[in-house]
Order: sequence, then structure tokens, then C-alpha cells
Amino acid sequence: MDGTNADRAGRRYLGSAREAAFPLGGIGTGNVSVGSRGEWRDWEIFNAPAKGNAMPNTFFAVRVQPEGGEASAKVLESRLQPPYSLSHGFHPLTAGGLPRMDRSEMQGTYPIVRVALEDDRLPIRAELEAFTPMIPLDAENSGIPGAYLTYRITNTGDRPAEVVVAGSLMNPVGGIEYDRFGNLRGDMPCGRNVNDFRREDALSGLYLHSFKWKPDDLKYGNVALLTTGRNVTYKRAWLRGAWYDFLQEFWDDFTADGRLTDLGYEEPSAEHATDTGSIGVIERLEPGETKAFEFVLAWYFPNRINGWYDRVRDTRPGRETVRNRYAVRFADSWEAGAYLARNRDRLRDETVRFRDALFGSTLPEPVVDALAGNMPVLRSTTCFWLEDGAFFGYEGTFDDLGSCEGSCTHVWNYAQTLAFLYPELERSMRRIEFLEELEDDGKMNFRAMKRFGCEWRWGGQIAPAAADGQLGTIMRLYREWKLSGDDAFLRELWPQAKLALAYAFKEWDRDGDGVLEGKQHNTYDIEFYGPNPLTGFMLLGALKAASEMAAYLGEEDASRRYADQAAAGAEKLNELTWNGEYYVQRLDDPDEHKYQHGLGCLSDQLLGQELAHLYGLGDLTDREKLASAIRSVYRHNFRTDFSDHANCQRTYALHDEKGLLLCSWPNGGRPKLPFVYSDEVWTGIEYHVAAELIYQGAVDEGLEIVRAVRERQDGFRRNPWNEVECGHHYARSMSSWGLLVAFSGFGFDMARGRMSFAPAVNRERFACFWSTGKGWGVYRQWKDEASGRLQFEVDVLHGDMSGVEVQACGDSIIL
Repeated sequence: MDGTNADRAGRRYLGSAREAAFPLGGIGTGNVSVGSRGEWRDWEIFNAPAKGNAMPNTFFAVRVQPEGGEASAKVLESRLQPPYSLSHGFHPLTAGGLPRMDRSEMQGTYPIVRVALEDDRLPIRAELEAFTPMIPLDAENSGIPGAYLTYRITNTGDRPAEVVVAGSLMNPVGGIEYDRFGNLRGDMPCGRNVNDFRREDALSGLYLHSFKWKPDDLKYGNVALLTTGRNVTYKRAWLRGAWYDFLQEFWDDFTADGRLTDLGYEEPSAEHATDTGSIGVIERLEPGETKAFEFVLAWYFPNRINGWYDRVRDTRPGRETVRNRYAVRFADSWEAGAYLARNRDRLRDETVRFRDALFGSTLPEPVVDALAGNMPVLRSTTCFWLEDGAFFGYEGTFDDLGSCEGSCTHVWNYAQTLAFLYPELERSMRRIEFLEELEDDGKMNFRAMKRFGCEWRWGGQIAPAAADGQLGTIMRLYREWKLSGDDAFLRELWPQAKLALAYAFKEWDRDGDGVLEGKQHNTYDIEFYGPNPLTGFMLLGALKAASEMAAYLGEEDASRRYADQAAAGAEKLNELTWNGEYYVQRLDDPDEHKYQHGLGCLSDQLLGQELAHLYGLGDLTDREKLASAIRSVYRHNFRTDFSDHANCQRTYALHDEKGLLLCSWPNGGRPKLPFVYSDEVWTGIEYHVAAELIYQGAVDEGLEIVRAVRERQDGFRRNPWNEVECGHHYARSMSSWGLLVAFSGFGFDMARGRMSFAPAVNRERFACFWSTGKGWGVYRQWKDEASGRLQFEVDVLHGDMSGVEVQACGDSIIL
């Protein structure tokens, strides 16, 4: 454990990497995270973000008693990291004064994390493995409110030893609050809390609940800590004493003989109070022997606000709360935990199969790291999943609240991860956009509010449509159809898609030349005026997608009309915005309107083209111009050092870091007040630019951008599993999945039963994960030494791909 390194098994982080926090939890369930010390942190299981939320009295500890020797006990975390400058020191609720292990090393291969723990004075070696099942195309089993926690203990001594691993957890139901001294407040909302010990078949555990809250209350819920261990000891509630008696009595009890003494409390906790419970597993280990101490942590807080958050809450009678999806499946946390425990082997095998398929890739390490590092977004509190199957997402989250509500179309334009891993949830988003948020005139509300009886207002007025978001949604409809092959889904939404596309010509392209020139609200939270490449290429992509969908549905006239509009629009866009090197915004005076980019080199200029490549729509205009434009973005906007970069906007890259600016003005002409985010660095844009560079043959340049992002997420400066923009776990960062599609040259068309691969790297020895709405697996390609020809094979690891034709290496096979 003498350094940090990166390999095919995932990067590693020492206990000093304080920013490294690995989220556990399913889709729409909330999270609890494991830190690099092995500590439990960021308890976000209560239907709201809660960065920094630590659960009092909550930790695992180990007691080791060698045969004929003295016992030792320590918390199963490595040492607390400085600074230690708290005004009142570490409060006993943090257990900061208890002995801890000397060292730790975290290795995260999302969705599985391992934390190795060592101590020079203990005759054991410990390793925590933790994960929540994650199985592509199986949203239900990837949406369980709980996690597996396995402590593997190895006896490194020369004598047999008794080992006890005990987990302690405070009952959080109702809410926990602190006073200025760090004590629990005497007027906390919690009260009448109960910690039950249960045995059920081969399971034992603590079930933490409350008699105070009704089943439909927002604070209603429960937590369970179960184990499959056979020799169990427990304490339902720590001492209800004064001052710090609670921790003293527990630690003395645990360290004395490794057996926990239940104190016999039969009454619920007092009003405004709660209890901590502990459960331990006892095992005998021979020298060199390793045993697994298996636990399941599960939670159940089924009710959430029927809206985005309080200020836009729908308060109609009977509609104040709505249930999470997991509440349809499980009656409480015990049932969820028991399901995890009883199905452990199957769910772990399928999760490991996915993990290995992803990390077994021959893609460059930073690319795999980027793919895995942003999968947690879709299982973070950025997203929620309701009981009727509707899936929603903020843009990101504040520390304690959602940030920018509404499944914002112009931000989710960039995201690819959900579509490829859980396409049914992505289709839910399309249905909401086209069937609930589209007005009769074709205007799409770019934030989904109608479901909750609200409307989005901008500048005191009803918000306009977002040009890039609305056009991108048409392209995403095309993506969802091709991934799923679901013709009924396409036919259901196609009339609305045509209406949405017609709105673009009515509102933004009134002269009908195929180039938008009106007032165009966009992802920079401002309006662009005049012809520009961001919305220009989004329109071309939407037209080409519409032409393909119309042709498939037998609407030949409409298909030809869309194709003709796309061709004319491409020609006109080149005429108006091509400067010989890249695409610009064409305005007579870029300062006539605030917040334009004018002659600047916009990193997002080929977003629509990148999406077209990802979705199999091909080039939207002349390929030489596209190649020149994206290479210009790299050449002018990629910085290898920000020490002299003056940024008066938000700062996401600084000092000696590397990153891609949103815009630069290599030929001058910077507006007096350029668009408000132009000097910033957003990972979601960096990834899609990198993907388009790959499509244009600039592999080294694309990889350099990806490497720069992941170097910034190093566990010290930033969290490898949390890319921030306007909030934690920002949705735009899921554009990283496009790297997999680009590097593998993956083509998909389930409507016609076809897939294809054309790797951009390692062509003579290539392997990567692939997924569609019908199945997923691994693609492999290699050079046959005897013939000198490239060969390939496709493993289907989940789903049914029967009859699908796969084209690669100049050949094809039928699965």
C-alpha cells in the first residue's frame, strides 16, 4: 500500500484520498457511500441529497482474540485524516477516539468496491467488498434499496483466533439533528423509535423502525442490517445514559469478550430521541484461514414529495406524496434485505459478469475509468424513479437539494449511459417529453413539470422551448427505437415528434432555409441569435433522424421532405457559418445581443454531429469540414495548464490541470460579454468532443482529453465517482458512454436486427462491452496469425439476441 496506481482492475486510492467516495444504492433508491478509509459517509437514503451527512455511532469494528493471547479491537476503518481543527474535537458520536487500522487502500470497479485494511499490531488482514446489484437491462434488480457488505478476515498469525465483526447503526427514522456542541438535539423530530432483533430462516438482523409516523408520511421508513452469519451476538439499543455513556458502555461490552449484551429495553425511545443497535458475527479462524463476514444493509423510505422539491410541490389533496418504485416491490427494508441475502449468488454473479465485461475491455484505461466513473449518476439522488415506472432526473444536486429540476432536455441530450444500460427508463423519459410536455402547437417544455401540476417560468414568464433540447429529443427518440427495435414505441410517439419538428420551422427557421436564425434558448441558459453551429447541427440531425423514421413507417413523402430539408440546411449552414477552419455564429454585431459567441471556436459546435455518429446517422455535411472543425476545437480550446487562464465565471479546472474550454476566440472577435459559461470546463462536453475526435480519426487527441478529465478526478482533488457541473453527479457527464460507442465503432439497429463493430484502436486484439435493448455481452476481435485476417466473435451474456446479424472485419454472422 505504498502508492496510487491504475490498472485494468481499476484505480486505487489510499486512505489519504479524502475525496474518493464510492456510492452504493440502486436506481431511484438513494445512496450511502464508502470512503477511502473504509468509512460510511454521505447518507443520502432519505429521498434527498445529503453530501457530508454522517450517521452517528455507525461503523463496523473487529475484535481478535488469538488462542492463549490478549484480545485487540479496532474500528474497521483506517486512521482519520487531518485536519483535526474542530472547535470541540471529535464528538463521541463520531467514535473518533476509538482505535483504527493503520492503513487502507480502496479499489473501485463500479459497481463493486474493495477496501483493504491492514494494521501492524493486529494478527489479521481485512478487506471490505461492497456493492449494490447492477445488471444492465434489469432495472428492477438494479433498483434495490440496499447493499451487500462483506468483510473478509484473514488470520495472519500463527495461532487460531476468535474473530468478531460487529456493525453498529443508529436508527435514523424521523430525522437526526445536532446542537452547536455536536450533541443530538433535544428537540429532534424523531421519537418512539424501535430496534427489533429478528431471526428468519438463515437470517438474523436488526430492524430499525418507528411507531411515530404513519405509512404515508414523508418521514415514514425503516432500516435493516442483516447477516447470514450463524453465530450471532447483538445489542438492540446502546445505553440510554447521560453524557457519553453510550459509547463507553458499548466499547467496554464489545472488547471484554466479543459478546454484546442486550440491555433489555422494551419501550420505544423517548420523544425526540433514538437508539443505536449493534449486531456481530463470531468465527474461529485457523492460521492462514480467511472467512467472510456477510452483512446486508437495506433501507426503505418509500414516500417522496410529489414534485421536484418544496417550492414546486403539487399540494392538491391526495397528491402531496408519491412512492418510489422500490415500494411497489418491497413492503419494508427487511423484505428488501432478505431478498438480497437469499439471491446473493445470482445477483452477485450477474453483477460481476457485467463488471468483468466492462473492465475486461482493451479500451484505454482512462476511457474505462470514465465509463464506470459516471454510471453512479443514474443511481444517485440526481435521478428518481416513481411507482408507475416514470423516471426523472435533475441536472445534478446541491449538497442537500436537487439542482435544476425537470429532466432538462438540453442537458440530458448529452447523456448516453442510461439509454444503453436501461433503455426502458430512457423510453419513459421520451414518453413524458412527447406525451405530457408537448403543447398543441409543438412547443416542448424543456423541463418536465406538468406531471406535478407546475410550469417552468423564465424571467417571470412562461419559459420558451429550448431549441437544442427539443431537436435533440427527436434524435433520442430515434436512438431509443433503434436500441429497442420497439416499433410500437416509435408509432406511439411519431405524431408528436413530427409536431415538435414542425415547431422548429415555425419558431426558429421562419424563412425555411434549414438554418435556425430566431431567438434560440439553449443549454447555456441564454438565447443565441442568428445562424450558429450548435442548433444548426442539432436541426440537421433531427431532420435526418426524422427522415429515417418516416421511411421506416412508410411515409415516403415526409421522408423525402425531411431529407431535402437536411441537405438544403447543410449547404446553407456551410455557406453562413463556415470560416474555412471551423463553424462560427454569424452575426453582424455580436454585441447587439448579450451572451453570444460570434467568431469564437465553440466546443459544442459539432454536438449534433457527434450524436448523429453515435446513433448511426452518419455525416451531416462534408466530412473534411467536420474533421477540420473538431480538430480546431482540440487545437484552440484544450489547455494543458490553467495557471494563466483568467476565468471570471465558475471554475472547474485550475492551476496546472488540463481541460477543454467551452469556447475560445483564436481569431479575435470575442464579444464584450460572451456567453456566460464560455471560459468554463465541463466534463460532459469534454467527453463528447473526445468521441467526435475518435470518429474523425484523431484518436490520440480524443484520448488526451479523456485522460485530462480523469486526472482531475484523482480522489484528492475530486471524487472519481462524482463529476460536478451545476451540481454533484451531473447528468451531462454521462456523455462519457459515447466513448465506448465511438472507440468500438458500434452500430445498432434492433428494428432491423443488425449490429456492427469497427474498432478505432487495438484492431488486432480488441475486446469491449456492448449493449442494446435486447441483450448485452462482449465483442472480441483478433488477427489470425495463420491467415493474417481479422476474426471476431460475439458473446451474449444477458438477453436474447437470436437472429441478429453482426457485421465486422468484412464479414457477418447470425447470432
